[in-house]
Amino acid sequence: MGNRANIRQKGVLLVALGFALLAAAPAASGARFGFADDAGKYADDGGAAFFADARALGASEIRVTVHWDPLRPDTIVDQAFLDVSLPVAKQQGIGVVFHVFPLQPTAITTAPDAAESFSSFLQQLARAYPQVRQYVVGNEPNQPRFWRPQFLPGGKAAAAAAYAELLAKSYDALKEIDTGIRVIGLGLSGRGNDSPFALSNPSTSPVRFLRDLGAAYRASGRKLPLMDELGVHPYPKSDRDSVLAGDRWPRVGVVNLGRIKQAVWDAFAGTGQPTVERGLWLRIDEIGWQAAVPANRRAAYNGRETAAVTSEKAQAANYAKLIALAACDSSVSAVYLLHLRDDPDLERFQSGVRRADGSARPAYASVRAAVARSRRGCAGKRVLWRPATGVIGRRADFRTGYGFVSRLRRSWGFNVTAGEEATYTGGIFPAAATASIRSLAAKGALGASMRTSGRIRAGWNPRLRFPEQYLKPGSYVYAVRLRASMNPRRSSVLVSRPFVVG
Repeated sequence: MGNRANIRQKGVLLVALGFALLAAAPAASGARFGFADDAGKYADDGGAAFFADARALGASEIRVTVHWDPLRPDTIVDQAFLDVSLPVAKQQGIGVVFHVFPLQPTAITTAPDAAESFSSFLQQLARAYPQVRQYVVGNEPNQPRFWRPQFLPGGKAAAAAAYAELLAKSYDALKEIDTGIRVIGLGLSGRGNDSPFALSNPSTSPVRFLRDLGAAYRASGRKLPLMDELGVHPYPKSDRDSVLAGDRWPRVGVVNLGRIKQAVWDAFAGTGQPTVERGLWLRIDEIGWQAAVPANRRAAYNGRETAAVTSEKAQAANYAKLIALAACDSSVSAVYLLHLRDDPDLERFQSGVRRADGSARPAYASVRAAVARSRRGCAGKRVLWRPATGVIGRRADFRTGYGFVSRLRRSWGFNVTAGEEATYTGGIFPAAATASIRSLAAKGALGASMRTSGRIRAGWNPRLRFPEQYLKPGSYVYAVRLRASMNPRRSSVLVSRPFVVG
């Protein structure tokens, strides 16, 4: 990591460890609410009207973009706007969160000293704006639009290892300036196809990216954390989907945050990076549903809509439910909606609670009421999560217990499924071979009369088939060992009821 990084680590070790303990304290009354929106930064009035509007909705924070330009590594892009808007935000009672990432997706990975230069830029920002105490470092590094390369020739994952170095140096650099600065890592996209040879958008799913990030962290020998919070962007698969729809493993929607928590545990348990049950918070630092523009408001927009948008009524309902869900999950520190006001270009994002002409959507009143309710605490079912030590969603359909099976039978098998990708080793054992069955968890199908192995995809229900052959008369059981692909230390053994061949 370089001499400078090592010096930083030694210099901030004790204070960082003390701060990690402080971070493990439970969150205050519910998740904070805010917007990811640069409109206030660029406003002619310094953002006075924008910040006041956000505050009226119940927002306490605004995430503001600060780009790092590798061609001008010591230049704070938009400094003139920041110098004007940050004092105005403070006057309105709004905290500003800096979202810092490179202008080009290859900026960090194409120059050997780019990560060091980027971390120095963060220190420059921290000195120039000491009132800003929260930094989101990077933007969706599991997506090629913001971080390349995702994969090396041959399909080897590359993105997480490079990002791990950047995040480590950024954490150390900011803590060197002020140990009270909160470092929010990743801004992880909830999507990703894990396809290095895709014709477009070769990206990494959030669960696999976290696995790779943990592997890079462990290989580095680092003892300090990488981040105080983990940012995630759990957008819906389609704007027409409900917030309750979620997404399929290994992708993540709002109702699938447990996958992120589990992936963090799988990647970092037992290391210097806290996991969720040890104090790491999740921050939904960007999310939104695009809504249709009513015909009588169309004049405020230009271009042509390219997405399948939802209705304004559905958008309002999704935002209210989103805020309510966050209020019931004590591991979620904050929720930021992308945009307070629509972008007038229909090819961009129309997810605001105000339309481009400034008129309020139904979501405006819905959000304001939901934020007020959330401050009174959870009004629904609280999220209770603990790390799984076995395979999640495991289930086998053995279909035994029908008494005797003909000794002439040669076809054997059963169905098995899991809520995550897993490998399997299955066997048919003499029912009395208890020790052999138990050894399945550690040694494989030793002592089995037949065996089979392979991999199952999350949510699939394949039939595990054994080689066609006769079984000697006697009593038998099916048994299968499942191991989680993301963490082979998590395993489960499932055993059928006995069946008799004779």
